[in-house]
Amino acid sequence: MSPTFHSLSIRNYRIWFLGGLVSNIGTWAGRVGQDWLVLTELTDHSSTALGTVTGLQFLPILLLAPWAGAIADRYDKRRTLVLTQTGLLLTTLALGILAVTGTAQLWHVYLIAALQGVITAIDNPARQAFVPEIVGREHLSNAVGLNSASFNSGRLIGPGLAGLVIAAWGTGPALLMNSASFLFVLAALVAMRGADLRPAPRLTGRGGIREGLAYVNRRKDLRLIMLLIFVLGTFGMNFQITTALMATQTFHKGAGEYGLLGSIMAIGSLAAALRTAGRKEPRLWIMLVALGGFVGASAAAALAPTYLSFAVLLVPVGFTALTAMTVANTLVQTRVDPIMRGRVMALYMAIFMGGTPIGAPIIGWIGEHAGPRWTILVGSIGVGLVLAVVSRLLLKEENVRVSWDTERRPHFDVHTSPRHRRGPQVEEPTPEPAR
Repeated sequence: MSPTFHSLSIRNYRIWFLGGLVSNIGTWAGRVGQDWLVLTELTDHSSTALGTVTGLQFLPILLLAPWAGAIADRYDKRRTLVLTQTGLLLTTLALGILAVTGTAQLWHVYLIAALQGVITAIDNPARQAFVPEIVGREHLSNAVGLNSASFNSGRLIGPGLAGLVIAAWGTGPALLMNSASFLFVLAALVAMRGADLRPAPRLTGRGGIREGLAYVNRRKDLRLIMLLIFVLGTFGMNFQITTALMATQTFHKGAGEYGLLGSIMAIGSLAAALRTAGRKEPRLWIMLVALGGFVGASAAAALAPTYLSFAVLLVPVGFTALTAMTVANTLVQTRVDPIMRGRVMALYMAIFMGGTPIGAPIIGWIGEHAGPRWTILVGSIGVGLVLAVVSRLLLKEENVRVSWDTERRPHFDVHTSPRHRRGPQVEEPTPEPAR
């Protein structure tokens, strides 16, 4: 099998991948339906309301991360996911019914968004930590890349499909599509062979939350990755707000054109996911280069003069953003002890997604007072400044050298040789024991 898809040779992962793919299509269709409901039916294109909904969905991820990570490490992840996916199915079904019957109000959306945020806070670390139990460490990097490919295939298909459904039948059916998609994940979880899973050691006793925080605090490499991801997630990854505002206010387009933007961005994201899945090992320098590309591409998109040029520039935006996110996720997953994985991934997801409650209302406020273009530019500036500081520190501390190799084919080589440091060194990750 091709190196890009070798994780699919595992039966349980094939089932998980297919169920997740259908669910991701539904999730993206549901996001477009929810945003369109808030922007055009419940408010007069209020970016503040849209930012509030987004913030409510992600705030619990930030607040509940330590407890959610401990749950993932203490309890059976497969059973936890059955419960969380059922909860998400029921909440999305409720919103779809409200929209179809014409009884939806803005406070309904706020309440359901908050409930989904609580469920997602528990679901995310369990889902992230469950993948190594399906594929093992030898396939983990590839599986993370393919999961990203699945997510962005959903982004490629879901928004465009939602735009067509909204234009033909309204927002309610688009939301109900999302509800039905959760059935496929539940079916996948039930169909897996339990004997083929590789469960990580379970957390026992007390102090699990403190241990998780202390573990990350000792790991300078993890803290560095999480800092970069926090800035990217907080100020750079608010596309459900920024593209909606650019489509409706800057270019005066409808639901179909708005949904198309998400699909176009997913072309770049899907290409990045497949490219990352084909790599044997992730590298930090790839993440740094990708973030630099994101700064340039997003700034160019913010200044795009036409809808067409904006849409085209979303391809490199999606490619660079997804490359940075996938490499970061893989670096964290492969560098942590298995018994700590749930807690570390909970903190990682809290830092990445939990920054949205901070960034989304700010982005919404900027959209109303400074214009839609600045909702994108603020992310470009923020990521660029932090990237410059981090790169400077790495150049100083890690003695990074870049060379241009032309013997085989023109490409950059990055070499590091850490300088001598005083004081305690970064704790090396403990390899996963063979089973």
